[in-house]
Amino acid sequence: MKWLIARRAAQLGFLGLFLSGPLLHVWITKGTLASSLTLGVLPLTDPLIALQSLLAGHRLEKAALIGAAIVLALYAVVGGRAFCAWACPINLVTDFAAWARAKLGIKETIALDRRLRLWLLAGVLAGSALTGTIVWELVNPITILHRALVTGSILAGGAGLLVVAAVFLFDLGIAARGWCGSLCPVGAFYGLIGAKGLLRVRADNRRACDDCMDCFKVCPERQVIAPALRGEAKGVGPVILSSDCSNCGRCIDVCPKQVFRFGTRFGNRVPATTNDVLQGE
Repeated sequence: MKWLIARRAAQLGFLGLFLSGPLLHVWITKGTLASSLTLGVLPLTDPLIALQSLLAGHRLEKAALIGAAIVLALYAVVGGRAFCAWACPINLVTDFAAWARAKLGIKETIALDRRLRLWLLAGVLAGSALTGTIVWELVNPITILHRALVTGSILAGGAGLLVVAAVFLFDLGIAARGWCGSLCPVGAFYGLIGAKGLLRVRADNRRACDDCMDCFKVCPERQVIAPALRGEAKGVGPVILSSDCSNCGRCIDVCPKQVFRFGTRFGNRVPATTNDVLQGE
């Protein structure tokens, strides 16, 4: 469970940076995940918010543009949807809903098309351009929940509770991992950013796989596993290259054969067998 523990530590650690000021009067990071300033020098801006602002015709300050560029560069390297697994506070809610589904024995309900989140992303960007407002931030669960936690206001707290309840009940009773997997335009946006990210989960020891299916059971984007795990005969390399992968490390944690590990996207070749060498000669 080392990667699960690491993810929870990262999620709570990021939140702690924002809460240190209101709770301890030690201002490490001011703002929210939408836009923040760390130690008075490091600006960070959600690039999706920055893009919506530009499309809406707003002029962004230099610090906001620099902050968006920093975040873009970071997730372009580590893989965009790493944000979903390692920083997003809604991930705690959706993971809890998945755990509750398993404990309650709730079967699959409806299967949503994963392309919906891309259509929603397109709608958000178009809506911002047409209305002159940052459309998604009016309903964004991530921002609403984070603002509620950081500000501690009654109004924001009430909105945060409603958002948490809605996402939890949706994933619990309507569509398993439906919010992150099929609807969230933020995850879709970060997936596009990190499509060529360097950090990847690899199935380098895939020949040891005994088909226990544990990795498929825990993966929130199970469709990304099969090509890397079972594609050797088809000449597919062991690196999970899908932009849907959030680099959460769940498959690494649960695999008893240690098939998976974190690595880079490089060296994604199928090793030659003895027969291949002989035929080549």
